[in-house]
Amino acid sequence: MRVLLVGAGGVGTAVTRIAARRPFFEHMVVADYDLSRAEAAVAAAGRTPERFSAAFADASDEAAITTLLREHRCDVLLNATDPRFVMPLFGAALAAGAHYLDMAMSLSAPHPGTPYAECGVKLGDAQFERATAWEEAGRLALVGMGVEPGLSDVFARYAADELFDTIEEIGVRDGADLTVEGYDFAPSFSIWTTIEECLNPPVVYESDRGWFTTEPFSEPEVFDFPEGIGPVECVNVEHEEVLLIPRWVTAGRVTFKYGLGEEFINTLRVLRQLGLDRTEPVTVRSDAGPVRVSPRDLVAACLPDPATLGERMHGKTCAGTWVRGTKDGRDREVYLYHVVDNQWSMREYGCQAVVWQTAVNPVAALELLATGVWQGAGVLGPEAFDARPFLDLLTEYGTPWGLREQ
Repeated sequence: MRVLLVGAGGVGTAVTRIAARRPFFEHMVVADYDLSRAEAAVAAAGRTPERFSAAFADASDEAAITTLLREHRCDVLLNATDPRFVMPLFGAALAAGAHYLDMAMSLSAPHPGTPYAECGVKLGDAQFERATAWEEAGRLALVGMGVEPGLSDVFARYAADELFDTIEEIGVRDGADLTVEGYDFAPSFSIWTTIEECLNPPVVYESDRGWFTTEPFSEPEVFDFPEGIGPVECVNVEHEEVLLIPRWVTAGRVTFKYGLGEEFINTLRVLRQLGLDRTEPVTVRSDAGPVRVSPRDLVAACLPDPATLGERMHGKTCAGTWVRGTKDGRDREVYLYHVVDNQWSMREYGCQAVVWQTAVNPVAALELLATGVWQGAGVLGPEAFDARPFLDLLTEYGTPWGLREQ
């Protein structure tokens, strides 16, 4: 397998460090708009640099990415950029006859009239609209294959196949006790993506109603996370799992709730009040004359790069899927989870916990595709595949998952 990895930020760099230890691929081209970042990610691969090379890539240029895929004879494109670039990369892979894998899906747009009741354009709609073209080409677009979405969706499929006869509710629950020394506000993941998913109307699925939306940060609940993290208040956030899981798993209700904390939520609300969550450029005066700047890009530029925070971070992060239903005529409730300790991920890989936990899942998925364990054509989510081989491989990677009876 020959891989084109687009995006050499924190997650992309973690991908190279994880993949370097596995034999399933022949070569990985690491491409980024900042060539020096791509070169640094290749250097980070460490023990097997001959299996990696760096290249310049503009992720917004579909034609250029198509050419890059063909020049390097890549079988698959792994998208490690933010969601703005999903569609050009998705299109380039199809045009080049390559498979495609991402960790976040195409962007949503709120309903123009009732944004907090009805869905407008949903996450992933633009990709699923092209499913027939992918099927006819005999190529696979595996979408939402990070940790959340990704591993959380694998957990949902595993629960449906092996743990339950009927499922009443599936709730993805994400929480952490991570702290960052020296910063009053320092998100552990891309602030651009965090603003997008947290301030958009959250989507909820109910079998008798379909998909609908609510107010941001709605339905607060306290969820007790395992391995010492403890109780964290979680709220509704827009996320791909709610759009993916019901396509392949039968459940009465599906939600995604994120443990953000009151201070984080208040900061996001202030950004919205000030218009700093906007992506449309505004004109700003400078010494060089008027310049056009996206407020959200400015916010991101003012905050530390999450990938550089590992040495200052302490604690654990937990991603997981809570499932309630019946098995053998009895009520059952479980939480399937994956915890990463920042001290461990820094010691073993030199990557902070959140980006490492995100990166390990697409690498494992690529290995299953390379070995033929997972096969398919079209636009498919993680739920479309047998969960057990993935979970076994995750344990083989040295990062076991857990199951807690509630």
